[in-house]
Amino acid sequence: MNRTRILVTGGAGFVGSNIAMALKRDLDGVEVVAFDNLKRRGSELTLGRLRAGGVSFEHGDVRCAEDLGALGPADLVIECSAEPSVHAGYDGNPSYVVNTNLLGTVNCLEYARRHGADMVFLSTSRVYPIAALRAIPLEEQGDRLVVPPGAAGPGWSEAGIGTDFPLSGSRSIYGATKLASELLIEEYRALYGLKIAINRCGVLTGPWQMGKVDQGVIVLWMARHVFGGPLGYMGFGGHGRQVRDILHVDDLYDLVRLQMADPDGFSQGVFNVGGGPGVSVSLRELTGHCRRISGGQVVLGSDPETRDADVPYYVTDNAAITRACGWAPRRSVEIVLGDIHAWLLENRAMLAPMFA
Repeated sequence: MNRTRILVTGGAGFVGSNIAMALKRDLDGVEVVAFDNLKRRGSELTLGRLRAGGVSFEHGDVRCAEDLGALGPADLVIECSAEPSVHAGYDGNPSYVVNTNLLGTVNCLEYARRHGADMVFLSTSRVYPIAALRAIPLEEQGDRLVVPPGAAGPGWSEAGIGTDFPLSGSRSIYGATKLASELLIEEYRALYGLKIAINRCGVLTGPWQMGKVDQGVIVLWMARHVFGGPLGYMGFGGHGRQVRDILHVDDLYDLVRLQMADPDGFSQGVFNVGGGPGVSVSLRELTGHCRRISGGQVVLGSDPETRDADVPYYVTDNAAITRACGWAPRRSVEIVLGDIHAWLLENRAMLAPMFA
């Protein structure tokens, strides 16, 4: 399908900027617009990069329908805007995460409806309930937790978590806003015929992610090994054996291109999208990788207390998306961490203060 103008919301953020830059690089004659409120620290560093890559930047906020309305038409919206921290709202103030992640989705849907635009919506694995994820039986195997061989239950197995995992229960304010957004998208699909792909993404990472403890921990871990600073294993006894799969943002971009080319084929249901078992890592394993790649050493603390939103294990079962289009992650843990390390070194002067 030919595109003439693509709007990337959250376009100065980590995922949005990488996708916007890649689209402009690969699509001749297509205008790519990055739209962002620049709230997250570090997003301002992206503006020069976007400009150099030929991506137009528009300052605005998805919470404000008038800001979106002033952009003019586009034929595709890639919805990357979000308050991405699963711990958002636990301080007693959920307003920003609710207004950004839910009201923002409504405003983006209305924009797409008015202009007849297709959409790719980035949801999250955190739509799955915390208690149910914690109830999956796990056992220690070396430096990580694993699902015991042959064990399986509703929506989970050694292959990971599938989209049929039960949705009853609490999932955090962040996860609830994303699940509610998915439900609204279903209605806009049915009522207005919008073609929208929904991707429940696991841990996304790669260069240009300004990692923090509560979001972007893979980059933060490597940055501490390069620039110095404290790290610690938090929760589940403080041993660092909790596991996540990780997905290079370039692997996500490969999928977005497939979905852009076939909006009809992805306009029903939802897809889990992540690194899968083959691109998964525990915190203890992550420490070993970072030490070997960077040559740096960090003294690690330990806090056994588990925070309310934490889960010990999440690995994506990509079977549905692979069946749908053949996509599977191609970049290994080694490649992901190597790319992050190279980016940190190349931009040391700019990035060291960010990660201080």
